[in-house]
Amino acid sequence: EDDPASQVLVASLLKPRGHRITNVSNGLQALSVLRQQTFDLVLMDIQMPGMDGLEATAEIRQRERETGGHTPIIALTAHAQNGDQQRCLEAGMDGYVAKPVRETDLLAAILGATQCEAAETALNTVQ
Repeated sequence: EDDPASQVLVASLLKPRGHRITNVSNGLQALSVLRQQTFDLVLMDIQMPGMDGLEATAEIRQRERETGGHTPIIALTAHAQNGDQQRCLEAGMDGYVAKPVRETDLLAAILGATQCEAAETALNTVQ
């Protein structure tokens, strides 16, 4: 996510629930961090400078084909037009949340992509 306000919003929704957040501002930085660390989930903005989220996702999925494993990726995007969600899923993403991010949408996407019990509990408390 390259927008500081969006970074703060998402962090404010997830940190109180015990999630650790690593922010990067573009796809190249995301790839670099993913080479160094393992994550349970990636929230990927679609429009970022340098390398966008679709390109970064394609690279992540290519690496996974070579090394094994699968990190769930959820698109976070202001692109909420017809076909955008399908395009993200076809690119290898596991979920899609349109901006502005709503807590229930984000938690539902995390639950859908990870089957995380903590996300399910959190979603039930917000609804």
